Amino acid sequence: MGASLIPSTTIFKVLFLVLNSVWFLPELANGAGNTRHYKFNIKLQNVTRLCHTKSIVSVNGQFPGPPIIAREGDRVVVKVVNHVQNNVTIHWHGVRQLRSGWADGPAYVTQCPIQTGQTYVYNFTITGQRGTLFWHAHISWLRSTLYGPIIILPKKNVPYPFAKPYKEVPIIFGEWWNTDPETVITQALQNGGGPNVSDAYTINGHPGPLYNCSAQDTFKLKVKPGKTYLLRLINAALNDELFFSIANHTLTVVDVDAIYVKPFKTDTILITPGQTTNLLLKAKPHFPNATFLMAARPYATGRGTFDNSTVAGLLHYEPPPKSSPSAPSFENLPLFKPTLPPLNDTSFAANFTRKLRSLANTQFPANVPQNVDKRFFFTVGLGTNPCPQNQTCQGPNNSTKFSASVNNVSFVLPTTALLQAHFFQQSNGVYTTDFPATPIFPFNYTGTPPNNTMVSNGTKVVVLPFNTSVELVLQDTSILGIESHPLHLHGFNFFVVGQGFGNFDAKKDPPKFNLVDPVERNTVGVPSGGWVAIRFLADNPGAWLMHCHLEVHTSWGLKMAWIVKDGKLPNQKLPPPPSDLPKC
Repeated sequence: MGASLIPSTTIFKVLFLVLNSVWFLPELANGAGNTRHYKFNIKLQNVTRLCHTKSIVSVNGQFPGPPIIAREGDRVVVKVVNHVQNNVTIHWHGVRQLRSGWADGPAYVTQCPIQTGQTYVYNFTITGQRGTLFWHAHISWLRSTLYGPIIILPKKNVPYPFAKPYKEVPIIFGEWWNTDPETVITQALQNGGGPNVSDAYTINGHPGPLYNCSAQDTFKLKVKPGKTYLLRLINAALNDELFFSIANHTLTVVDVDAIYVKPFKTDTILITPGQTTNLLLKAKPHFPNATFLMAARPYATGRGTFDNSTVAGLLHYEPPPKSSPSAPSFENLPLFKPTLPPLNDTSFAANFTRKLRSLANTQFPANVPQNVDKRFFFTVGLGTNPCPQNQTCQGPNNSTKFSASVNNVSFVLPTTALLQAHFFQQSNGVYTTDFPATPIFPFNYTGTPPNNTMVSNGTKVVVLPFNTSVELVLQDTSILGIESHPLHLHGFNFFVVGQGFGNFDAKKDPPKFNLVDPVERNTVGVPSGGWVAIRFLADNPGAWLMHCHLEVHTSWGLKMAWIVKDGKLPNQKLPPPPSDLPKC
């Protein structure tokens, strides 16, 4: 078990209690519009997993980190104090950050890092969102241990658009390295090869019984027959999309990325890093005299190595109150295991994502931009950089370094935060505004790859006037092999209006777009060997990162930034930065 100050099992028991006892908490029982205060002490903590003890960077000594719990409309204030040697930032993944871009968190985009001994207060309001999001570090690979749930309850006296669940349970997927992930990515960037993969996946910090030395380090969910549970799933893993299923149980999808969807039933879900999914689990009506595994394993499409293992937790039923003394013990009950799709089941991935649709009703409308001001076509994928002179590299052909790019531009983080440079009109030497709207050199994106795999490198952005309606097609490429890419857009939700395989056809595909009830979210998987089309309204002034949420691809440069100008009205302008904004 972990050696944290508060074991993760205890953390989630507390969260479980809070989510189901909010009427006992005055600060949550009041109406919306309250202020929730939290303090995050970034500190080292010894934690044991897989019989291996190491010191990790944690929040308040907890792994996973503590939950943020608020209602729609609440203001959230988090004081972050850095007690470790690493530079730190925290990103509130999926929170819209309307006119609060200084609190978004990605290092060198909206802020400089919080250095050792420094403090920064993140201050933002949750507007028009309810469901599950999460927070995580947004610098290097620190989010391997710095992450936790954001639980957004509806406004007081506003019900869910589905039957009220008996209880609510967060389920957070993560990855565990026996070594230091910071060392893993540092070595990979130096030698140009792929980084070492994790040693295990985790559920709420626990590897589970399928891993060595982990039978007692397993997440367990006890349910009552006939009751309905809301499972709040979060994929906080660094580098892997995951299939998830519970043996002999059907799940109902009701919410993704803190947006309600038309409910549909499924035995298995797919969740990419950066995505959240709320599921209803209806327990069997009677005690089943059995125990059930809940399991997750990767959906893998790339050519690189990956952690080909399975994480599992246990679902067991509360026995009848008058069980006979001879009734079988929990350990002696039959154990059922789920059947998960094959590792590269792209057909399942596509079919699952097509089922996701917005509610699109009067209470929860789908405000899809019907007219488009600006269209963009971005290729996403891997490439290479040349190996420095007098150095041996471990990238493709052992003569290059792995890289990744958007429209063949591999993003280079500046040393001054983009938002600061934009706000004070000091962009010279920090970024340029010539990010290409379409590929500079078109090619057969999913066909035979070009001979030249080299990328360009730069800090280029797209500048948008306030309230621009944007249509963006994201196209996977086969340059170093086709692969699924979960793309996350900061500062906005977007509507997924279309997707397909092969090369996007600008004449044939747009007439098929769904402009009525497309799913709304903040992270979308670009299909392996295919494309996805999204629309959003640039109604949030600031500097907003868009990047692949496979952390290795982000490290290699698969990211870019949008800068949205102020509007004309006072409520369309970005306020000045807070006085404690960290300096580079």
